[in-house]
Amino acid sequence: MTALQDDAPARARNSLGFAKPPSATRVVAAMSGGVDSTVVAALLKRQGYDVVGVTLQLYDHGAAVNKPGACCAGQDIHDARRAADALGIPHYVLDYESRFRQAVMEDFADSYLAGETPIPCVKCNQTVKFADLMRVAKELGADCLATGHYVRRIEGAHGAELHRAHDPDRDQSYFLFATTRAQLDYLRFPLGGMEKPAVRALAAELGLKAASKPDSQDICFVPSGKYQSVVEKLRPGALDPGEIVHLDGRVLGAHTGIINYTIGQRRGLGVATGEPLFVVKLDPALKRVIVGPREALRVRMIALKDVNWIGDRAAAEDDLDGRAIRVRVRSTGKPLHARLSISAGWSVVLNEPEEGVAPGQAAVFYEAEGAANPNRVLGGGWIARAEA
Repeated sequence: MTALQDDAPARARNSLGFAKPPSATRVVAAMSGGVDSTVVAALLKRQGYDVVGVTLQLYDHGAAVNKPGACCAGQDIHDARRAADALGIPHYVLDYESRFRQAVMEDFADSYLAGETPIPCVKCNQTVKFADLMRVAKELGADCLATGHYVRRIEGAHGAELHRAHDPDRDQSYFLFATTRAQLDYLRFPLGGMEKPAVRALAAELGLKAASKPDSQDICFVPSGKYQSVVEKLRPGALDPGEIVHLDGRVLGAHTGIINYTIGQRRGLGVATGEPLFVVKLDPALKRVIVGPREALRVRMIALKDVNWIGDRAAAEDDLDGRAIRVRVRSTGKPLHARLSISAGWSVVLNEPEEGVAPGQAAVFYEAEGAANPNRVLGGGWIARAEA
């Protein structure tokens, strides 16, 4: 498979799956200024597509001008503009700062105040990057929107499917579980079948200055790496003190804000009882951090909210009850064997207990091991709570 095939059906006339020549196919390339999105735009241009680059300014333009590994602000916008100029493609910078603040940053702060551990990258993809940017792409008359995500879009028997990337170390499917069917129809992911070293080598071959640019690592709107200061700025009082309480009811000490803690945390608790202690629950109403032994972290039932299902449509929703799947409950975790349960609301029941399952994270569904397409993403939901 070539870099741009994106698993398009063999009957298609071009590599993006459209029955017309590339020159008659307009593609909006989402350009963040990084190596991945720049390579996507360059490859599409080299293939002869009618490429339009779009960059979103998502937060304070000057906040990350000299910060390596950021995105969507400062130097990155300048890099995207220069890359588009070098490629000879039109380029637009759209100010989505207020929308990003409302949909992503405010939600991020509120999640921490609610005792959750949020994933702002998913919210950004779910709202600004896919919903809003897709609308812009359609207004520009584009046939599709192409991004630099490492995930594969495959045409299946019943339409477009989302699959894990060819390179498991770069796979970003966890962050795209909320992609809807309509969005998946319109999106293209040209790098899904490539490995990162090959992408950088291709960038160098194409003479792109982004070839040696570092990957983005931190949350883009947390340039210092200290998310607590961002939450406190957005929600004054977020660092109010409270008690650290053992599961058995003993008050062990005090903390300086529940936003400093997450489920499964062991280090930095500042209390000692002679046994290893872990954060097992956060009680935002009482401003309490509840700790206990490691075995208290082990859960099997995970209740979900705002579930997005992109597997094949069942004849009835009840047909999914009891279905065997694999599920990832954190971005760096391995897929776990589980079953769906929807009789009393969406949840997953793990075959074996798992530790450190945090509300606010995502539970992402994949086909069961041994299925015809085990790398297929079936959807997922936000973790509301977890029980032993």
